[in-house]
Amino acid sequence: MDRSDLQELSKEQLIDLVLRLQRPDKNSRTSSKPPSTDKKEKRENARPGGAKPGHEPHNRRLADNPDEFRDHRPTHCELCGGAVTADADLELIGEYDEIEIPPVKPYVVRHRRFACPCQHCGAEAKAPAPAVATATPFGPRIHALAIYYKGFQALSYERLRLMFRDAFGLGVSEGALMNMFIRSHVRFKIEAEKAKAVLRAARVVASDETGVRIEGTNAYHWVFHCKDAVVHQPDYSRAARVVEETMGGHRPQVWISDRYSAQQSHGERHQTCLAHLARDTAFALDCRQAGHRSGPNAVIKLLPREHHRLFGIGGVHHRLWPDVIKGSGASARWLLFTAPAMIESQR
Repeated sequence: MDRSDLQELSKEQLIDLVLRLQRPDKNSRTSSKPPSTDKKEKRENARPGGAKPGHEPHNRRLADNPDEFRDHRPTHCELCGGAVTADADLELIGEYDEIEIPPVKPYVVRHRRFACPCQHCGAEAKAPAPAVATATPFGPRIHALAIYYKGFQALSYERLRLMFRDAFGLGVSEGALMNMFIRSHVRFKIEAEKAKAVLRAARVVASDETGVRIEGTNAYHWVFHCKDAVVHQPDYSRAARVVEETMGGHRPQVWISDRYSAQQSHGERHQTCLAHLARDTAFALDCRQAGHRSGPNAVIKLLPREHHRLFGIGGVHHRLWPDVIKGSGASARWLLFTAPAMIESQR
């Protein structure tokens, strides 16, 4: 937008534009943005890392089962220089552990298949082909390492390939890594079905979704959580279909989520996620404290529609609204959390 575009705007449009620009920036406390995006403020009396003065030292305890012992015996007396004999009485005065990881390299088993002429009929007799002849050359430990570093340490395919090369001296292509993950699908599917079975019998289920990239394409990572199971469901859709397919027709007594439309009407009763409400409340109060006129409206929008009457002239709690206008956090939290619960309990 340049100067000419601004000149074409009406006075009301310019006012709205300025108010939007004055709205406080969102952070991890007031939105779903990760803490890593927050602007870090310098802490008072900040000190560099490491042990601080007065800190009690903590030494690493000795290993329970050392692999090797190396004894260090005195050879001569430091006072007079006399030699110490081999049969001298020794007293243990100190023990220290030296820890190292032994060199790691691939363990390669070469399978050799032989053939020979039959001594009876002369035909060629061939040894049965080993399983590795028609399967992957990489063993289960290599598969487990790849899955661990990809799933838990979030290494990219390129970095995972370099890790195998540099740390283990094993050359693995990115295509081979992809095939390892594909081969693991069967076992993971068995455990996933067990988790879904637990989820589909739960009384209370919480759900949320977030955007992810799958093979270079925008997609969504859905999470369904109950007391005894967590189900992660990737999908290219953010529609309610994902919930319906995952739940398999089961309607829990309570469904916990934000107020995104695809997350509604999946349980007998719905509980809005308090974490979402808390950060929305924090942003609304930030708007109020910054003098932005959207502060009160932002607080009202956080309430379900049936609770809007709380702010009416005849509302049972309308006397608290002036405190919210002034930016009282306690009053806003009361209206958002306690008052709706009281109304529900009276039905």
